[in-house]
Amino acid sequence: MDISTLRNTHPEHWSKACAIRALAMDAVQAANSGHPGMPMGMADVATVLFERHLKFDAQAPDWPDRDRFILSAGHGSMLLYALLHLTGTPGMTLDELRNFRQWGAKTAGHPEYGHAPGIETTTGPLGQGLANAVGFAIAEESLRSAFGRKAVDHHTWVIAGDGCLMEGISHEAIGLAGMQKLNRLTVLWDNNSISIDGAVDLADITDQRARFEAAGWTVLACDGHDPADIDRALTRARNSDRPTLIDCKTVIGFGAPNKQGTAGAHGSPLGAEEIAAVREAYGWPHPPFEIPAEIKTAWEEIGRRGAALRTDWEARVAAMPAARRKEFERRLEGAAPRRLAGTIRALKKQLSASAPKVATRKASEMVLEVVNPVMPETLGGSADLTGSNNTLTGDLGIFAPDNRKGRYIHYGIREHGMAAAMNGIALHGGLRPYGGTFLVFADYARGAMRLSALMGVPVTYVLTHDSIGLGEDGPTHQPVEHLAMLRATPNLNVFRPADAVETAEAWELALTSARTPSVLALSRQGLPTLRTRNTTKNLSARGAYVLAEAEGRRRAILLASGSEVSIALEAREALQAEGIGTRVVSMPCWELFAQQDETYRRRVLPAGAVRVATEAGLRAGWDRWLCGERGREARAGFVGMEGFGASAPAPRLFEEFGITAGAVAAQVRALL
Repeated sequence: MDISTLRNTHPEHWSKACAIRALAMDAVQAANSGHPGMPMGMADVATVLFERHLKFDAQAPDWPDRDRFILSAGHGSMLLYALLHLTGTPGMTLDELRNFRQWGAKTAGHPEYGHAPGIETTTGPLGQGLANAVGFAIAEESLRSAFGRKAVDHHTWVIAGDGCLMEGISHEAIGLAGMQKLNRLTVLWDNNSISIDGAVDLADITDQRARFEAAGWTVLACDGHDPADIDRALTRARNSDRPTLIDCKTVIGFGAPNKQGTAGAHGSPLGAEEIAAVREAYGWPHPPFEIPAEIKTAWEEIGRRGAALRTDWEARVAAMPAARRKEFERRLEGAAPRRLAGTIRALKKQLSASAPKVATRKASEMVLEVVNPVMPETLGGSADLTGSNNTLTGDLGIFAPDNRKGRYIHYGIREHGMAAAMNGIALHGGLRPYGGTFLVFADYARGAMRLSALMGVPVTYVLTHDSIGLGEDGPTHQPVEHLAMLRATPNLNVFRPADAVETAEAWELALTSARTPSVLALSRQGLPTLRTRNTTKNLSARGAYVLAEAEGRRRAILLASGSEVSIALEAREALQAEGIGTRVVSMPCWELFAQQDETYRRRVLPAGAVRVATEAGLRAGWDRWLCGERGREARAGFVGMEGFGASAPAPRLFEEFGITAGAVAAQVRALL
């Protein structure tokens, strides 16, 4: 539908949609940076969605039973910011729009979770929002099965662009959603046929409708500038028995006489002359950032449309049986159940007494076997490595279209899609997702893992087969640089437990984390229990601690994590036999150790002694603890990997690569 027809046949709609368009082009122009074309092109779709379909209350943007609106095409962030401002969302003032992309503003270049109410997830890396939305939809299904439709009954809506659909993660996401028949998920495809380089067909000729149909989706289409046609498609989507893609054919930069339908409207300001021409074409004579009162009032009425629904929901929740309501509220708040701490303590006591020699991946399963029954909010899964990751316990059941009460998801070979879906599950609230794959395949999940850390959502990544200790699968599967890569990520706790007791402690910390995701790097090979003296205190909570003290004058400190802690203890025995007093420090989580006060860190790593670290990975990062923290380069050494691994049984690999107690002891002697 062209502008003239749209203005004449739908004048009230036109004025509301124009408010979005004007704010978007004005804010991008003021910032001299941003993407005006997408908000201008999708303003009609967004207006119909918010006015007629989206269940929300702008005055209560965190209402748990609201519909979720996710802007996967995050470069068009001014679309979201304009909608939040116009509907009256607290804090999204006109000044925030004027300060678009400026220091300290809530209106970041791409939507950032936590900056302002109404921003459901951080988007910008294309495809992530779409994949997050699959997690949001899974969470809604799971919680509805647990607490009923009176408490949980909402939809997830996504605006995605051509770029979102070109990214590989989209294929993982739509395949998972189709298989799971997530019929409360609707993707609104901004089909404008333009990317930054130019026409989409410069790089891609995929039949997106056919792709979604093949993945089990309902596929609809509409004129993205015809409000009646948009409403028809959205109404059909709400009644589908499968997830729905709506192909919204739009014009990027709609109404810009010289730039609409071109890459010129995509990623840069339109320019003062073009904006003036747009205002004339729109019949919008108002100065920048000025919204006529009657239009703002109309939008605020849209923002209040869900208030009665929210009030009704609050009454229904208040009428729930007290125990059920208390559990529902606890899960929404993200508080761990009271029984968790006692359950972990009891398991630690049992493990210290029985001292099993088990792989830490098996120890992780042992933890989950006692945790999952007392923590009903856990929602586990694996990227087709369930038997290797040991992530499924007998009480969970499989989450599937015919069993929404299941608490375990077969994600398939979709590491990236799994990680992004878990972000969505965690962001939704009410659930604690964890998912497994091999540590080396963190490479595949990396984009979403980084966003877990950036957003501060407590997803738990169970990454097994953590070193050359996995053996015969060889260097393609043996991680050597991955611990360093993950430790380099801000706000990510990387746990590499040395035995079953540390594994239990790591799980407790991961499951009680509020704003930090966790990685559990776990071994394939069996490891002895080192903590045979039971303590109720979670020693791993301090990141590093003295596992074995020097006998006599302390001359050496050995630092290690995971499977190499037992190697360090063996080296200590040899050195002590020679009269070299040697302390062993277990370092299950560098990040938590770095957060400890100077006094504690000095107590664990005092000056004077030589330091040798051992880990079956690269040295990168270890110098902070070897040479910093009162250490000296001349009195520091490392025993670990210098390159990629090889295919052989694990014992032979440790011997060939020199990761042995003898090598550790030799380094100490050389430094002394």
